[in-house]
Amino acid sequence: MNVNRREFVKSGAALTAASQARILGANDRIRIAGLGTGGRCRYLLSLANKIGGCEIIALCDVYTPRRAEAREKLAPQSREYSEYREVLDRKDIDAVVIGSPDHWHVPMSIDAVRAGKDVYVEKPVSHKPDEGPRLIQAVEQSRRILQVGYQQRSWDIFQIGCDLVRTGKLGKVTMAESHWYQDYIRNFGRMSDVDTSQLDWKRFLGNANDQPFNQRRFLQWRWYWDFGGGALTDLHSHWGDVIHWYMQEERPLAATAVGSSQYHKYWDCPDTITAAWQYPTYSASYNGTLIGHLEGGTLVFRGTDAMLKITREGLALYPEGVLRAEQTSYPEPLVAERAKGDGTLDHMRNFLDCVRSRKQPNSDVRSAVASAQAAHMANQAFRTSSVVRA
Repeated sequence: MNVNRREFVKSGAALTAASQARILGANDRIRIAGLGTGGRCRYLLSLANKIGGCEIIALCDVYTPRRAEAREKLAPQSREYSEYREVLDRKDIDAVVIGSPDHWHVPMSIDAVRAGKDVYVEKPVSHKPDEGPRLIQAVEQSRRILQVGYQQRSWDIFQIGCDLVRTGKLGKVTMAESHWYQDYIRNFGRMSDVDTSQLDWKRFLGNANDQPFNQRRFLQWRWYWDFGGGALTDLHSHWGDVIHWYMQEERPLAATAVGSSQYHKYWDCPDTITAAWQYPTYSASYNGTLIGHLEGGTLVFRGTDAMLKITREGLALYPEGVLRAEQTSYPEPLVAERAKGDGTLDHMRNFLDCVRSRKQPNSDVRSAVASAQAAHMANQAFRTSSVVRA
């Protein structure tokens, strides 16, 4: 058989990349490190333990009590670190789970893929708009797996909803409405004590503006621009990602947002916000407030033939043209389904499967960057009191 030089080099390069991608631990076990071992990261690592076929061998956090708790509960045999680059230097680590504040997501992810590690990183994948293209380039050049924590893409109930929209059961969809309400007074707003003698505050700050330690900024970092992006990146980007996925259109033409802090006045980010995006073939909107949790999070897709209402608990598809005009009740649903559980378990399973198979994960880098970018666009509109156009 004759093989020309170009084909030989090409096939050899592909074989080398594939071979490097498949070097795992003993018995095909995936060796994992946790970076930023707060509550969310610990939960993700616990799911990896539950799924099996992997081993947590390193835990990194700038706050000693957090990594010590993770080690005690999840991986007594693991080694603790305060500097994540030391973790990435280890040749025996196959993948990392990143649960750090948002401003560390891209720096850690880029460093990880360049070090040959696969990555599960929490949403939003980026903290600033200019980070997205750099992350895409790093991931695609490295050929590493990167899964982003938009777990709806692996969740049974949301996959059913996608099929209903994509197969035309709603007719022509012109509007996607969303809301998310959380209680930062009685529930999420409670703050624990922080032992600053066990915290490396400078490492926590990273590329953020230099500033003295502040308990609320450390514990509620999502609501400060230096570290997070408020409700639009923390909550709406989940729904924005679902909207992009269902509608197959992920680049808004324009965005606007208004809001304020009426209760949590110590935050940078608004505790109450309304945002809207215009896409080429549909409009999307979001309402959110952080002073109460009744109704939680909901998505509604309005089409010419039916309306789809979906939450993490279930979905219902309601037909149009059945009730008299302007009635406020719902007709009997054409489809009604209950969710089977937390899709995060299946999302982690999808990640681990992709580490082995080298297939693209359900929430890949390009779709996740697009979801973050839409949220950043509306945040820019809020902060500049303007309509931001693409």
